Amino acid sequence: MSHLDILLPFSLPPPEMAADLLPALQTPAFSTLIARAKPRRRETLDAFSRALPHETWLARQFGLEDRLHANSSPAVTPAMMQAFGLTPDAGVWFMLHPVHLHIARDHLVLTNQRQLIISEQESRDLFDAAKPLFDEAGKALLYGDAHTWFVRADAWNALRTATPDAASGHNIDIWMPQGAGERDWRKLQNEVQMHWHAHRVNDERESRNLKPVNSVWLWGGAPATMAAPPTSYKEAINLPGWVKAFGQFATRTVQDFTAADVIALQPERGLLVIDALIEPALGGDWSAWLERFHALETAWFEPLSAALKAGKIDQLSLIMTHSTDLSEMIAGKQSLRKFWIKPSLAKLAP
Repeated sequence: MSHLDILLPFSLPPPEMAADLLPALQTPAFSTLIARAKPRRRETLDAFSRALPHETWLARQFGLEDRLHANSSPAVTPAMMQAFGLTPDAGVWFMLHPVHLHIARDHLVLTNQRQLIISEQESRDLFDAAKPLFDEAGKALLYGDAHTWFVRADAWNALRTATPDAASGHNIDIWMPQGAGERDWRKLQNEVQMHWHAHRVNDERESRNLKPVNSVWLWGGAPATMAAPPTSYKEAINLPGWVKAFGQFATRTVQDFTAADVIALQPERGLLVIDALIEPALGGDWSAWLERFHALETAWFEPLSAALKAGKIDQLSLIMTHSTDLSEMIAGKQSLRKFWIKPSLAKLAP
């Protein structure tokens, strides 16, 4: 029996926009799936949760719930380091991202990481400028790639941090790390910001009308010995960004698969992540959100619905979220035979 979980972050319209967005969606295949699928659960998270609903769901699937209970971000750093081929020393490690903080009238706003274009050379140069500051503070700093670094900070084990997407677009004051070690972190962060302010990388970026890389974002802390237990997933498909860290715990991991590839794979117990809606939703660009949703209808929902109806896939679970809500539904071949239930997106309304 084949089963496919499809995680669709930000496929639920926010409550205040649902009345406008749902009628504008022209998605017959998706609407049929939603109307005929069986609801499994609906959950609402606190608006100030330090991980978004889809991030929380993923952490649960891969056994990383502990830190969520303390209102902190998923403890994914050791797994992410392994995904980069790094073996962390004993101690507590965090992920660190070079980011752009937008200066608003009376506060700072973390901008969407996906919109920060930074080359490997730029990142290496900024890393080299920051590393002596971390060395002086007794914090080992390791390079992963242009957007992802790692820092060891054993004394910050209890620090509560937020994922970049949870904090994106918000005043950073309430999303900054909190708890034992927060003053030390802010001091180190401020030093990095001062060193980067007049760095030639940012001077050159300014000449090209690019946003400066003016700060770093810390999250995902966990002891190096902490590892995710084996998952029930056999296939991990198209995992994006830091979620790729979970791929190593599945039997098989594949990237850049199309719907046809997934159907041919006939996943025994697969996880497919479709993240196309995150960027426009975080930016409040609902016109782009609708365009991308319509593209998903053609690229994914039409072929997957046809495969489900033909028995090429036995079951589909849809896990849909927005910034505070999560809704999970399941559909099988028999679900699509309920011809008397007309296509509708009413179940997505708050």
